[in-house]
Amino acid sequence: MTLNYQFPKNFWWGSAASATQTEGSNNGVKGKDIWDHWYATEPNRFFENVGPDTTSDFYNRYQEDIKNMKSIGHNTFRMSISWARLIPGGVGKVNDDAVIFYNNVINELIANDIEPFVNLFHFDMPLELQDQGGWENRDVVEAYVNYANEAFRLFGDRVKTWFTFNEPIVPVEGGYLYDFHYPNVVDARKAIQVGYHTMIAHAKAVQAYHQTQDGKIGIVLNLTPSYPRSQNPADLKASHICDLFFNRSFLDPAVKGEYPADLISLLEEYGHLPHTEEGDKELLKENTVDLLGVNYYQPRRVQAKAHLPNPYGPFMPDWFFDNYEMPGRKMNPYRGWEIYEKGIYDIMINLKENYGNIESFISENGMGVQNEERFLKDGRIEDDYRIEFIKEHLKWLHKSITEGCNVKGYHLWTFMDNWSWSNAYKNRYGFFSVNLATQERTAKKSASWFADVSKQNGFND
Repeated sequence: MTLNYQFPKNFWWGSAASATQTEGSNNGVKGKDIWDHWYATEPNRFFENVGPDTTSDFYNRYQEDIKNMKSIGHNTFRMSISWARLIPGGVGKVNDDAVIFYNNVINELIANDIEPFVNLFHFDMPLELQDQGGWENRDVVEAYVNYANEAFRLFGDRVKTWFTFNEPIVPVEGGYLYDFHYPNVVDARKAIQVGYHTMIAHAKAVQAYHQTQDGKIGIVLNLTPSYPRSQNPADLKASHICDLFFNRSFLDPAVKGEYPADLISLLEEYGHLPHTEEGDKELLKENTVDLLGVNYYQPRRVQAKAHLPNPYGPFMPDWFFDNYEMPGRKMNPYRGWEIYEKGIYDIMINLKENYGNIESFISENGMGVQNEERFLKDGRIEDDYRIEFIKEHLKWLHKSITEGCNVKGYHLWTFMDNWSWSNAYKNRYGFFSVNLATQERTAKKSASWFADVSKQNGFND
């Protein structure tokens, strides 16, 4: 049977999750990370005061969850390792309990014909290292490289697809610009240094991996196309600067091995260049990624500033653009995000035309909805809105592939409802719903739809 939307052979169908959002801090031996600390000190910053201690108990239920993944056709799954679990305190002795747990998870995935993709860092800095300045501190870069080497040594015989960071700009934005992650600093100079050290850590991990291992290593970036309000030169300049800050600040060094000249000159003009060390430039140039994970949720729409920025306020990317609300845009009202499916195509065309058509895949895409129990019918959540969301994004992804983009797969965020940082369980994203009282997992309608898609390696509209 020929399908309208047939995907390439061996396409990666799966989902993504992170350690902090699924394992539960109270399970097993684990050091504290910044989320444990922030929740202990300011529980009011978390939706309904729900913190990372319980989450969806993947630590004890991974066998059931992996069996469910197989049942809906997953051939790949992206997980992360908790640095604070593998090496409590961030430096020193490896935790044997963690090694057993992660070995069990990896082996269980492989036994179910699901290839494990492993990410090393997903917003979860060990608290002791954050107390030393976190990514502000160059010493933490070395601690991260040692951690990465331990992970490669322990699991690299079976894991052949690695990622250094997930969405490294989010700790920069949340922790150092816009006050939505710990340490809640508002300081662009520190933010830029944090971003820079993250990329140095990334390049050093890529270098270490290629010296000892034989798989592929990449990075996962949340790319948000910057669309100008109009073709007016002032709007075009605003969208260009927005793109420099929020996309190219990580994309260019990861894939091209260098920062955009425009970004360097802009930061220099405003006295915000980061501190660098000798050899950094060569390090970045020589250690580019093998593979790029792309997280896509929403576009950015911008326009020229209507007013000059407050000269006494903190320096911000927003000094150069205003957000723009496009009339008639389609919205996910629960998350407050625009739904713009074509963005996924625009990203891939950009990678093809400007980034050597690097091997890439959609590593996250998804729709969070509040109070999904409203859609419960005969024991199943009828999430047709999620099916529609995935389908319309897949159509544009398929179009990019037919036009020669080097796209290898599609992963949904996420497999089962999980804890979302400060939003806790406000919005549900999973193929499987999780009853927080009983931890029972139940497949939603989207799970069976996705099972058919992965089985057929495509779909009819």
